[in-house]
Amino acid sequence: MRVVIAEDNALLREGLVLLLTSAGHEVVAAATTGPEILPALRQHRPDAAVLDVRMPPDFRDEGLRAALTARKELPGLPVLVLSQYVEESYAAELLAGGASGLGYLLKDRVGRVDEFLDALERVAAGGTALDPEVVTELLTRRRDSPLDSHTPRERQVLSLMAEGQDNATIAEALVVTERAVHKHIGNVFLKLGLPQSDSGHRRVLAVLTYLNNS
Repeated sequence: MRVVIAEDNALLREGLVLLLTSAGHEVVAAATTGPEILPALRQHRPDAAVLDVRMPPDFRDEGLRAALTARKELPGLPVLVLSQYVEESYAAELLAGGASGLGYLLKDRVGRVDEFLDALERVAAGGTALDPEVVTELLTRRRDSPLDSHTPRERQVLSLMAEGQDNATIAEALVVTERAVHKHIGNVFLKLGLPQSDSGHRRVLAVLTYLNNS
C-alpha cells in the first residue's frame, strides 16, 4: 500500500514511517505542514492518507481542511485522520461528506499497532474506522435525534458498526449470537429508514443518517 502521511511531530512522524514500512507498506511522502499536504496527495495519488487534524502553521484544522479538499479532488481517496483529542465538530464535518474509505482515530491508537494497521487497511479497502470515543461523542451529542427510538443494545450495535466491526466481532464483544446481531442491525436500519441489509454501504449509511439529522 502506498501511503502519504502528514504529521508535524517529528517523533510520531518517524514512528509512523517505521511502523508502516515494517508492515510492508510504502510511505511515498511525509508532509510536515498543512500547505504540503495537498501537493503531496495530488502528486502521488496514494492508496491511503494518514493525516493529523492540526498542522502548522496555525495548528487549527489544516489537516482536516486538506482531507476535505482531497476527498473532493480525488474521489474515493481513503483518508485516516488522527487527532489528539475527540474533536466532535471536526469528525462530524468530515463524516458528513460520506464515510466510505474514511477513518478518525485518536493518536493513542497508533501505539496499539495491530489496531492501527487494521483500521488503516479497512479504510484503504473502502470501509470505515472510527475510534470508540469518537463514536460515543457523535452518537450522544443530541438528545433529540433519530436514535431516540433505539434500544440501548441497538445503540451498542450501531456504535460497533461505526467503528467498522463485522457481525462476528460485534457478537463476540456483546456476548450474543451472530443471529441476534443480525436482528439488531435490521432494527437499526428499519428505525433509520434504511433497507434491512448487512451490506457495508448501508452500515455506513446507518451512521451518516444520524449525523445528517443532528
